[in-house]
Formats: sequence, structure tokens, C-alpha cells
Amino acid sequence: MNSAHFIHFKSTPTSFNHKSNILPTNNLISSGLLSNSFPKLAPVIHDLSFSTRASIPRPVSEAYLEDPDDNTDDKEQLKLLRLKLKEIGIECGSCRPGQTYSLNCPMCNGGDSGEKKLALFIADDGNAVWTCFRAKCGWKGSTGVKIYHYFIFFLPLSLFEYFFQGLIMLQGSADVKSSYNRMNKLTKVKKIKEITERELKLEPLCHDLCEYFAERMISKETLQRNSVMQRRYENQIVIAFTYRRKGELISCKYRDLAKHFWQVLSLIYFCMLKDALFKKLKMVSFYMQETDTQKILYGLDDIEGARDVIIVEGEMDKLAMEEAGFRNCVSVPDGAPQKVSSKDLPSQEQDIKYQYLWNCKEYLEKASRIILATDGDQPGQALAEELARRLGRERCWRVTWPRKNENEHFKDANEVLMFMGPSVLREVIESAELYPIKGLFSFKNYLAEIDAYYHQTLGTEIGISTGWKAMDDLYNVVPGELTIVTGVPNSGKSEWIDALLCNLNQSNDWKFALCSMENKVREHARKLLEKRMKKPFFDVRYGKSVERMSKEELEEGKKWLSDTFHLIRCENDCLPSISWVLGLAKAAVLRHGVNGLVIDPYNELDHQRPPNQTETEYVSQMLTSIKRFAQHHSCHVWFVAHPKQRSRGGCTGPGAGTVLFIN
Repeated sequence: MNSAHFIHFKSTPTSFNHKSNILPTNNLISSGLLSNSFPKLAPVIHDLSFSTRASIPRPVSEAYLEDPDDNTDDKEQLKLLRLKLKEIGIECGSCRPGQTYSLNCPMCNGGDSGEKKLALFIADDGNAVWTCFRAKCGWKGSTGVKIYHYFIFFLPLSLFEYFFQGLIMLQGSADVKSSYNRMNKLTKVKKIKEITERELKLEPLCHDLCEYFAERMISKETLQRNSVMQRRYENQIVIAFTYRRKGELISCKYRDLAKHFWQVLSLIYFCMLKDALFKKLKMVSFYMQETDTQKILYGLDDIEGARDVIIVEGEMDKLAMEEAGFRNCVSVPDGAPQKVSSKDLPSQEQDIKYQYLWNCKEYLEKASRIILATDGDQPGQALAEELARRLGRERCWRVTWPRKNENEHFKDANEVLMFMGPSVLREVIESAELYPIKGLFSFKNYLAEIDAYYHQTLGTEIGISTGWKAMDDLYNVVPGELTIVTGVPNSGKSEWIDALLCNLNQSNDWKFALCSMENKVREHARKLLEKRMKKPFFDVRYGKSVERMSKEELEEGKKWLSDTFHLIRCENDCLPSISWVLGLAKAAVLRHGVNGLVIDPYNELDHQRPPNQTETEYVSQMLTSIKRFAQHHSCHVWFVAHPKQRSRGGCTGPGAGTVLFIN
């Protein structure tokens, strides 16, 4: 590959023409890749000399070995520049002229991730320009005398944090402080530039481009109705997707046949990368925004007054939808994010990346149903979520693209149209499903569970036997439910639960988490072992004539204890709260697969509550949290609650002073 050139303009002040952005020129780029992939662009600068360099400015580390031959005046000038930059928070370290650096932005600090998105360029004359490429920041400025620096970088998005993407066009100011203050006061509302087809030199599609679309199942009639045009640059032709509102041209997006997107910019020169980067560039699709034009949805006029609106991720998908019979479709102009933002939804003024939604608000707010047919990859799904957050999940539907093979799905609407045909694409859109809303479900979401319940495929749907036939007609153990165990003191509540656990383990191999604060560990182990082995732990009178368990049986029993039970115990003097107990029980479910939780007794928990909360309200809240835990983890919970008092008739009253225990 031929070496790339960095075209550098001298610092002589000059005027330039804003009206014509792209003109024919000599070959600035000798690379075969760029000559085929991009239009040949020329600077619109008059009476301005320039020179070429073989070296390429690129980001470097902050470590730099000074050249002993460096000019002393240059060193002093750089020191002065560094002091100026340091005053406004830009730490440039050992930055040198002719280089581009990725630094931490002092205005946004790189956001939550701390990314180095501030691009700093130092010219040979000792002046600097910078801009922050975080969408929510965009801080930019310059230093030095009145001089123009214009440059642009084209590069793979994966290297974005190290290089520029887009255009920096900054005019230097005489004072770095005044430049800094001016940048802080800049309004985000820009003057919108009016453009016409004549100014952009747009023309009808040629035969070759019509054939290109025909291969993608897009008809000539669809292209004409959507005003898809072309633009010529010397010996190259690119596709022009015209963005219109009420028939008026608002913006224009261009695409070459290699699926590289770009838009008209006031270009002065290219800063080119080396061979390794150009190889990656072939694999990347990117675009640039028409300067000073408003961002809107592609095909906006087609959804005016529509009750149903389809949103896709690209212009080709919008055209594909029309071939399937859907004209009420628009495409986003900027593609998809890599992931869903973890931050709260920004205000309209701060929502820069999705400003096109706000610009089209009057069209979208009339829609009662919005079908999100974004790409099936991770960025496409992230885009769908970001759109749903702004448009309202309650009126959004989502599309699931059909399978391409056992391992893959089709990526987007145009792929489905090309390989499956318009009828299948139409079926996909018509079968769109409600966009999920957290906490809002339909029985449709539980049909498999209902079928399993009917056929009793799990075997526990109607409960598990307690192991006592006389009790099975009255009580069964159902996963995901709560059992309140109460009774007069010393009536055997804990002993009965221990015996039940042993039965469930023997018949169904259940495992349990025990939060039994009244029992010492060794004493509780003795009780469980005796029920398991059916022999006394000690040689005492309650064993009567039954022989004491042997050492071998003890070893077997200890292994059974370790495999079956997991203890939740508070080892300090503090009383455990119910949230603390449920947190550890959740860990036991996930780590050890326990099926049951025993909390014995209620009064051993910490029951501190706010002064304005009654005991009844507190118990209601506590029982609700226990029931939710049981349902979410399919874990049965036994909760032992001592009665407040015993009535004269011998029946116990409500547990712990509230009737909620018996509701």
C-alpha cells in the first residue's frame, strides 16, 4: 500500500467558501482503498500554500524522549502552551507538536467509565485545538493567534478512544481563558442550514445503482417514491438518502456500495492512518453528519398521522418494509449504541444522541402503537431499549427475526426480504409482541408453567406428602408457600418441624436452611440425628431398651447432616433482622439448592420499626417479604410464631399480637 500523506496548510490567515463543501481535486490519497471507498475531496481554500509530509500524526503515549537538537525557543513556547492548558485543566504532560493525544476531559472527567475522550492536537506553531467526543459533553476550544486548523480522521470505531472521528473546525483565539469562557457559554441550539437538491448536486439513480437495489429486492418505484438519489464525485457515484419533512429537504446521508456511510462536510484535508488501520477500515461502516442540519427520522412524512409506526435501524430496512407493504415506517439516522445506558433518562436538552426523536415528537406522539424492528444483534436490541425508554414502553411492540439456521437469526428487515421474501417479512411484523414492561405480564407468559401444572410434570404441583398418612388429608408441603407453625409453649412445635424435615429428605431428598436461634448447634444436631437414625444419641432412659447409635452410625449421620442442612446463625450479640435472614437464605438456595427454610422462632428476630409504623403494619410487611422470597425461589418456608397468650378455652390467640398470622 502506498504511504498516506498528511496535508498540512500553512498558518497564513485566509478566507474560505462555506457554500460549496466538496469540489473536484487532484489525488490527495494514493491508497487504493480510499480511492475506491471515499469521494475525492479538496480543500476550499484560496491562495493558500501547503506541503506534504510522509509522517502521520497519531496518538502517542505521554512518555517522550526530548531531542537534544530541539530549538530552545520552541521549548519555551511549548512550556507556555502547557501552562495555558494547565490553567483550564488539560494536563498534556510531554505533548509535542504535530501529534494528536487522547486525554481526560476536565469538563466531564470521561463520565462514569473515565474514558479519555478529549482529543488534543498541537500544531507546529505552538498552538492547540481540542474537543471532547463524549456525546454529553462536546467541550471544545483552542489557543493562540487567529489561525485556522482543519483536520479530519477516518478510522475504525473500535479505536475511537485513541483517534478522532468526524470533523474539528475550530478558530483560534488570542486568549485561552476567553476562549474557554466563550465555549462554556455556547448554546446547544445551532442555526439550521437550508439545503437543496441543486446545491448538493443530487440526480436520479443511474442504471447500475438501480441494479444494486434490485439485488436487494428494492424496486425502482420504491426508490423513486422515497427520493433515493445519487451524487457524483469525479469518477465515483454514491447513494444519497434524502431526509425530508413535509417534502422539504432537511438533510442527506450518503452511502457507497461498500456500505460506508458519510455525509457532506466542510473538508480541508485528510489525516490518514497506516496500513494496519486501513485493513480494519474495510470492515467498518461509519457516517458523518451534514453540518448544521437538523437530525430527523428517515421517511418522516410516511408516518404523519399514522396510528401504527414501525422504526428500523437503517434506510435499507425502511425501503425493505415498503416492499412488504408497510409505508408507515421510519429509520433512525445514527445507528445503534453498543449497550443500554445505565443512567437515568436525560432531559430533552441533554438528550443529544437521540435528539432526532425530540425533533419528530409531533409525529410520534400521535402513534398508539410503535413497532421496534431494530437489528437482532446486541447494539440493535440496545437501541430498541433506548427508544422504548423515550417513547414509552406501554405503546411499544418488538419484533423477533426468524431463524437463518440452527445457530443464527436474520439480522434485519432487508435480510429477511432478500432471503425469505416480502410475505415472510410481513408475517414477522404482524406477529410483533408487546414490549416487556417490568412487573406487567400476561397469562401468555406462563402458558408453559400452566401446562406443567396440569400434567404435574414436576411432581410437586399439588404438594408433597408429610410422611404421615393421617396428616396428608389435611396438610401437604408445596414449594413456594409459607407455613405458620404456632401453639402453646412446649407443645413440640420445633420437634414436629424437625421430624417433618427428616421425612421430606428421606422421601424427596430435600435440603434445608435452618435459622433456629433457640437451639444450640450440637443439641439441634442430636435431635436431627436421633430422628434420622431412629436411635438415641445418648444411653439414657428416654431411649428405653433401644440401643444407642454406634460410632459408625454417628459418622454416617454427620455426613447426612452436612449434606442436608445449612445453618443461618448470628454469631454476635446482635439480633438478626428478617432481611438478613432472607439474604442468607437466598445464598443457600443459589449455592446449595435448598428447598426449605425454617425460621424458629419469630420472637428471636430483631423487630425494630419506625415510630410511625404499627406492629400490624410491620408484621404485614415482614410476611409479604417472606412470601415473595418463597415464590421467587420455589422454597417452602416454615415460620414458628409463639402465641401472645392462651385463652380460657385452651385455644391459642394470634401470634405475636397480630391477627395477620392466622389470615
